[in-house]
Parts: sequence; C-alpha cells; structure tokens
Amino acid sequence: MGEEVKLLGLKRSPYSCRVEIALKVKGIEYEFIEEDLSNKSPMLLEYNSVHKKVPVLVHNGRAIAESLVILEYIDETWKDTPILPRDPYDRAMARFWVKFIDEKALHPSIDCTHSVYKACTTQDEEVIEEAYGDVEFLETELNDKRFFSGESIGLVNIVVNFVGLWLGVIQEVRGVELLNKEKFPKLCGWVDEFLGSSIVRESLPSRE
Repeated sequence: MGEEVKLLGLKRSPYSCRVEIALKVKGIEYEFIEEDLSNKSPMLLEYNSVHKKVPVLVHNGRAIAESLVILEYIDETWKDTPILPRDPYDRAMARFWVKFIDEKALHPSIDCTHSVYKACTTQDEEVIEEAYGDVEFLETELNDKRFFSGESIGLVNIVVNFVGLWLGVIQEVRGVELLNKEKFPKLCGWVDEFLGSSIVRESLPSRE
C-alpha cells in the first residue's frame, strides 16, 4: 500500500515502548524518530500541539497522540495479529485492566500518584501496603496464564511493560524490593516470559 509510518518517541519512555512493541507484534515497518524533550522538534510541536509530548504516531501524514489511543488505532488499522481480544466481553476486561494499570497502579506520573511507583520511593508503610494490594490484583488476574489475556502478547501486556523493566531498575536504584518471587510468583514469571520475547527485547532500552 506504500504506507508511511513514523513514530516520534523516546527510547527510555515506557509509553513510547508500548507503541514500538505493538508495531513489532503487528509486523509493521516504521521509522523511529528520537525526540529531545529539552529541545522539542518542530515536527513534534506540529503533530502534537496540544500536549507537546511523545509518543506520536504519524501514519501517511496524519498524526495520532497518546499511547493508548495509538494502540487502539494500530489494532483497528492493521487487523492481522490483534492485540485486543475479539470477544466483546474480553475486550472490555482488557480495557478495564489497562485503565487500572494506567490510572491506579504502575506507571510513574508527574504527581507520583501511582501506588507501585510511590512505594518504591518512600518508606511509608501505608503506601507500601496499598501497592502490595494493587500488585496482588495483577497476580490474581494472571492466574495460570502465560500472559495477561492468554498465550500471546496483547494490549494489557504492552501497557504493563513498565513492570517488566523499569520497576526492577527503580527497585535496584532505590534499594527496595516490592516485587519478588515469594510474594508474587506468577507476576515474576510473567516478567521472565515478557522480557524473553525477542519483540519486547528489541523495543525496550537496555537495562544499563
């Protein structure tokens, strides 16, 4: 079709990595354009004039911003290898867990409201206990599945990529241990499976 796909992003950003993983899962060829957020490019300011942040997907000259919006766009545009379940109930459940992860549990934000991130940056026992509870929800949701939502990498796994790499780094730097195999064997097993995927390894920055 002669399609042109560009991704304006930041290699060390879990949000940009979401989009890269999805594109690779789908087998879509794309050009990655690394942004310097201290000196934002005219292209970024043009294509995301509202928020002026990455990631931004540019498909045949049309720009889509915000990682979750981009992921759904990718799945609806390129139908092969779906990242969202086709069953309406399963799709709704995937969106529920994505919302939980993004708004409540795992990803760091400017105001540090996410429970797991806060737990890695404080000694407050109440905060840590809240984080354990949120991680326990994810442990239960995994059940005996290889990945969230089944046997392949789908939307929930892509969104939770933060726990696959960044959480371990934060724990090491901070000298804390929130996620361990004794308390959360299924989630730790998921981390090994997730990071063992060649598609994921190609999309994430080096741990170093």
